[in-house]
Amino acid sequence: MYLWDLWSRFTEFIGKDTQAENESKKTAVVIRILTLSFIAYLLIPTVFINVISAKGGFVLYLVALLAFGGIFASTYKFRTLGIFTALSVAMIIWIISFIYLFGWDVGVQHYLMVLLVLVFFVQYNNLRFKALFATGLCIFRIALYYIFCNSESLVKISNRENDSLQMINTIVIFWSISVISYIYGRDSQELESKLIAYNEELKVMANTDKLTSLYNRRKALEYIEECCKNSRDKGLCVCICDIDFFKKVNDTYGHDAGDKVLQAIGKVFRQEMKEKYMAARWGGEEFLLIFPETNGDSAFIKLCEIRRKIKDIVVTKDDVEIRITMTFGLAKYDYSGNYESMLTNADQKLYRGKKDGRDRIVY
Repeated sequence: MYLWDLWSRFTEFIGKDTQAENESKKTAVVIRILTLSFIAYLLIPTVFINVISAKGGFVLYLVALLAFGGIFASTYKFRTLGIFTALSVAMIIWIISFIYLFGWDVGVQHYLMVLLVLVFFVQYNNLRFKALFATGLCIFRIALYYIFCNSESLVKISNRENDSLQMINTIVIFWSISVISYIYGRDSQELESKLIAYNEELKVMANTDKLTSLYNRRKALEYIEECCKNSRDKGLCVCICDIDFFKKVNDTYGHDAGDKVLQAIGKVFRQEMKEKYMAARWGGEEFLLIFPETNGDSAFIKLCEIRRKIKDIVVTKDDVEIRITMTFGLAKYDYSGNYESMLTNADQKLYRGKKDGRDRIVY
């Protein structure tokens, strides 16, 4: 518990906002983590004990510790660009001094990649600055190679120390780039996921009737058109159905009772049509049921089940039970490529069912 409390205080301290106005706290946090990582890297005694004791090594490490410590402290007061500039200068001086003392093969020159990655997040809109900085780093890296690649190091270190430095430098460089990418990329990924979810929500809203949670007329027409293209000889049926005496329900019990009736019917359709069929609100009290890859007899049997469940619906309004029935007009696709005629046929059968007494399926 004590350790967790210390960790919480530490993370709170690292995540503290900068006092500079209109500055990104995120960049300050990144630079704090990087400078602390470099300080920890410099303080590893098991790897650097012999290097530090070498001529010039102790002075280099002491100056580097003070420089990175000062940069860490400055993140709480000064502007991001100035801190990044100070970090870049310190890193470049550190790289040159380290290569001069201990040779090219220790791999410290690869810290330039950390600066290259960081600059593209520090300045969001200043493309010219990014391009110039990246170009400058590239030229500097090439110059380092030609100056130091074949030159003798000032301090001789053992192969073990050289290998250890190579390993530690590689780990710290990968860690630093990972920190930069994670902190800056996390918000982008979260925003992207939110946008995807929001777009999906908008898509659902655009295709769904709000009251009944069924598909709307536009989505139903798109689905029918797609089914007609892929139906071939698999069969396709549609049914237009209508609530019997729905106007009377609204006039007698009010529109809120009518809405409850529509919602109850929508629930039945969602339950009965969810497997491989589609149910949509066609308009007002009319609904469209689509049966892809289904012949007329199978669709008729399904409609009989739905009709029975519709008749079982009971909607209450002021302790009064409202029961409803529906009339169904079922039509098959004739493979003419024209689904409008199929819908017209279903609508005509619905009208015939209304005329013949309602509460029936006309097929």
